[in-house]
Amino acid sequence: MNGFYPEGKLYNTQENKRQMLSPAALLDAQVRGLVLEAAVLMCDTDHNLIVNLGCMRGIIPRNEGAIGIESGATRDIALISRVGKPVCFVISEIKSDSKGELYAVLSRRKAQLLCKKYIESEYKTGSVVNAVITHLESFGAFCDIGCGNIALLPIDAISVSRISHPKDRFQVGDNIKAVIKSIAEDGKITLSHKELLGTWEENAREFSAGQTVTGVVRSVEDYGIFVEITPNLAGLAEPRDNVRVGQQASVFIKSILKDKMKIKLIIIDSFESNYIPKIKYYNTDDMITEWEYSPKDCRKQITTRFCG
Repeated sequence: MNGFYPEGKLYNTQENKRQMLSPAALLDAQVRGLVLEAAVLMCDTDHNLIVNLGCMRGIIPRNEGAIGIESGATRDIALISRVGKPVCFVISEIKSDSKGELYAVLSRRKAQLLCKKYIESEYKTGSVVNAVITHLESFGAFCDIGCGNIALLPIDAISVSRISHPKDRFQVGDNIKAVIKSIAEDGKITLSHKELLGTWEENAREFSAGQTVTGVVRSVEDYGIFVEITPNLAGLAEPRDNVRVGQQASVFIKSILKDKMKIKLIIIDSFESNYIPKIKYYNTDDMITEWEYSPKDCRKQITTRFCG
């Protein structure tokens, strides 16, 4: 990705460390326009970010802290929240202070613009990207897809198995893969995730009738209880008293019906826990044009098409 990664990915790389070994190395990075990363030590009273470059200190002036800070479209909390974390930047200039000590003036905003330009020119709907979860809301997860450029992953696009909140699937800081679902005229990007988690058949192939496995209760209905056994696969269990949404459950697999795309379960036990089902990615391609979740001979068809 030509150096454009979610923030934090470059921080511990050898190339990033090498470019901050000396003033000469930093000057080389400035000339070459390299995107680097370093940890924010503090946000001063004027909301400038002070960065540790190893061989010298760096300053990211407030207006260079993020796209939209100067116009007010981005709030200053976006700067304050970076303290103690790595940030990306390009080097604008290297100067001397009143004591003759060198320091570097940096711009995170310019690094974000470079990445944004790359995203707009190289990505399209259906592109598979690396992302880092930055914030969770009831309606979805916000993801860094490069240099702090944020995209939204709506809750209904996280998995086939329905969840009540993105925290049921993710934690802030999680590294995930996602698919670009849409790119608006204003540049805002919407992501999807479920298409990478395997089809019904791929998930069902991991299990057999007669097994007892673990899962999470996702819905309790009068006619039965839906239990997720993988993020893209849930089965229906017979009704049982004192079972609540969010509980971990041990379930006996009674039958797997491919033609009806159903798994029949019996709940052995349910209990409170912090269990989060492990995510497994089945897709290894960089681009998806069409995804068919349902078996071909199944009456019900669930398909996603990306226009590319």
